[in-house]
Amino acid sequence: MSFTSTALLVDGGLNSGAPPRVRAEVTDDAPAWAAEHRDALRAVVAEHGSVLVRGLGLRDAAETGAVFSKLATVLMTEREAFAPRQAYSEGLYSSSKWPPNQPMCMHHELSYTLEFPGLMMFACLSAPTDGGATAVADSPTVLDALPTELTERFEREGWLLTRSYNDEIGASIAEAFGTDDRGAIERYCRANAIAFEWQPDGGLRTRQRRSAVVRHPVTGRRCWFNQIAFLNEWTMAPEVHEYLVDVYGADGLPFNTRFGNGDPIGEDVVQLLNSVYEANTAREPWQAGDLMLVDNIRTAHSREPFEGPREVLVAMAEPVRLADCSPTVEVTTR
Repeated sequence: MSFTSTALLVDGGLNSGAPPRVRAEVTDDAPAWAAEHRDALRAVVAEHGSVLVRGLGLRDAAETGAVFSKLATVLMTEREAFAPRQAYSEGLYSSSKWPPNQPMCMHHELSYTLEFPGLMMFACLSAPTDGGATAVADSPTVLDALPTELTERFEREGWLLTRSYNDEIGASIAEAFGTDDRGAIERYCRANAIAFEWQPDGGLRTRQRRSAVVRHPVTGRRCWFNQIAFLNEWTMAPEVHEYLVDVYGADGLPFNTRFGNGDPIGEDVVQLLNSVYEANTAREPWQAGDLMLVDNIRTAHSREPFEGPREVLVAMAEPVRLADCSPTVEVTTR
C-alpha cells in the first residue's frame, strides 16, 4: 500500500487543553502508514512535545509492536520498574498494573534512572467506559510556574527516591531488576549509583539521588524532570497511605521521595506540585485504535482513574543518558 503524502494536519495543542492530534486515514496497514509518516510524526513531537494519532485502528499486540518498531530506532528493556507490567515481546509492554480507581500522577518515565527513554509510545486497544486518559503536561512550562525558591532548592540538592521492595506492593525485586540473583542486583546498583541494604526478611531497600531539573539534550531547554510528586507518600490516597504505614512502617513504604539532602517533602509541597501539573494538563479521552507519542523529557504524562476495561500497550524508546542532560547533582557509580 502506498501513500501520496507525508504531510500531517495537526489539530489542537496544549494551549487548547488537548494534546496535538493527527488523523490517520488508513484502516488496513497501520505499520506501513507509520513508516511513511515516521519523520512527520517525530517532527510534531519535537515541536509540540506529544501527538495523538487517531484513525490507525490498532487491534492487537502484534500490529502495535510492528507500528512501534517503524516509529522508533531503539526499543528499551525496562529496568527499575515501580509497578509490574506484562511483556508481550521485546520492548512491548502493558501499561503499569495500578488500581483503576487511583490516579498515576504526572511523571517522566524512569526519571530516577541513569538511562531513560527519550520517547514514550502508547497504543489503546480497548478504551475504558469512563476516564483513563493518558494526559500530558509541558515540563518547561511547569518549571516556570513553580516557585523559584523551591526549584532552586531542588536544583541544588536534587531529589531522593527511597524504595522498599516486597512481594505484595509494586514491582518485585525480580520484576524491577530482571533477576533475583543478589550478586547481579548488587552489581547493577553499584553501576547505577543506587545505595542498597538487604533486610533480614530478604527484602531490599534502596536510595538514589537524582537531578530534578535537566536540559533537553536536543533543544537545551530546562525541564522539570522527575517523579517527586508521583512517588511521594502524600500523593497516595489517605486510606492507602494509612494502610501502608500501618503494615510497613513510615520508613518501609514501597516508595517515597525526599529533598536531595534527605529532608522530608511536606504535604503542602506535594499538593503544590500536583496543582501546577493540573493547571497545565492537556487531556483527550482514549478511543480504541489510538496511538500516542510523547517526548519523555519535555513532556510529563499521567494515567487518570477509570472505569471499565482499559488496554493500553507501551514502549519505551530512544534511550538518553542523564549525563547528557546537564544534571545539576553529581552521581558516582562504582
